[in-house]
Amino acid sequence: MSPSQNVSLLFFLHFLALIVFAQQTAEAKRLAEKEITKKNSSISAFFVFGDSTVDAGNNNYIQTISRSNFPPYGKDLPDHIATGRFTNGKLVTDFLSSYAGIKDLIPPYLDPTLTVDDLETGVCFASAGTGFDPLTAQINVVIPIQNQLKNFKEYKSRMEVEIGKEKTRRLISKALFVISAGTNDFMVNYYGPMQTRSRTYNISGYQDYILQQGLELTQALLKMGAKKIAFVGLPPFGCVPAVITLNSDNALTHRACIQRFSDVARRYNTLLQIKLAALQKKITPAANVLYIDIYNPIDRMVRNPQQFGFENVNLGCCGSGMVEFSVLCNSYSSVCSDDSKYLFWDSIHPTQAAYYSVYLGLRPVIDRFMKD
Repeated sequence: MSPSQNVSLLFFLHFLALIVFAQQTAEAKRLAEKEITKKNSSISAFFVFGDSTVDAGNNNYIQTISRSNFPPYGKDLPDHIATGRFTNGKLVTDFLSSYAGIKDLIPPYLDPTLTVDDLETGVCFASAGTGFDPLTAQINVVIPIQNQLKNFKEYKSRMEVEIGKEKTRRLISKALFVISAGTNDFMVNYYGPMQTRSRTYNISGYQDYILQQGLELTQALLKMGAKKIAFVGLPPFGCVPAVITLNSDNALTHRACIQRFSDVARRYNTLLQIKLAALQKKITPAANVLYIDIYNPIDRMVRNPQQFGFENVNLGCCGSGMVEFSVLCNSYSSVCSDDSKYLFWDSIHPTQAAYYSVYLGLRPVIDRFMKD
């Protein structure tokens, strides 16, 4: 079976299981509840764009099957509430926001209960299952990146009414913008069930297309007053448990990363860094756009798990750990006894413990933004 057929099978099984389904460890808790040192920060707010790596729960408010607002998701959050985050606890963006002294959990923009105070310190516009390619969002019936930008424009207009144009301008200029997307464009779209883009582009051409979409979002945010933008690269998605399951020659005994997929991510990241460096030259010193490396931190966790306190890096904590994610990981699923020992929570998404390790490595980046 070809790699594209294997990935197609994964998402077919996912979709089929969703239809059928439609009819907490001490260490993880310690990480969730641990007080992170807050700093006097020049960052006014956090604004987040992207996919399930940063979605705080926007998909709860749209008609989609790509959700996680049910147990055991969120089991290590305060009060054990499933917020719609695709993990057992906090996301990297939550840890970073807390570190910067903003707030401990970044709320989803679509939450109708948000107050002006909630909005003023930042919100998440991300949508699990989306990508830079509009077709990716269409496949998963989620919010395209382009619509996330429209939501931010709506946010800006609302805040200008609530707190005034000048205060809104200052708020946006001092805020940190985080962009984290792209994996679904390759896993779901290019190598996915429909394979529409693979009939139109070779892989190099598609990488260029995705990069262009990401740069257009970045430039649009700059035009709207953003001065601090953190652009996250792709992870080694060949190490995702579900990808291993459907591409290994023996998924039960041979669970090494599928390197050909991770090589796609590595090449994309190289091109992304080149393009962001070129953009930075054009906007210096007015704004700062930084590349955020997620590939190497996760790659190091996979290669040296004991260094990070992990015992399992190729299976998810939920269910068998081989294929379950979203509603396949549910209240009927078995859960590992200690999720802090797992790199992955479900067969796609990292645990809170893994996100915390990534956060520790990213603190110097936030320190740099706080000095601006």
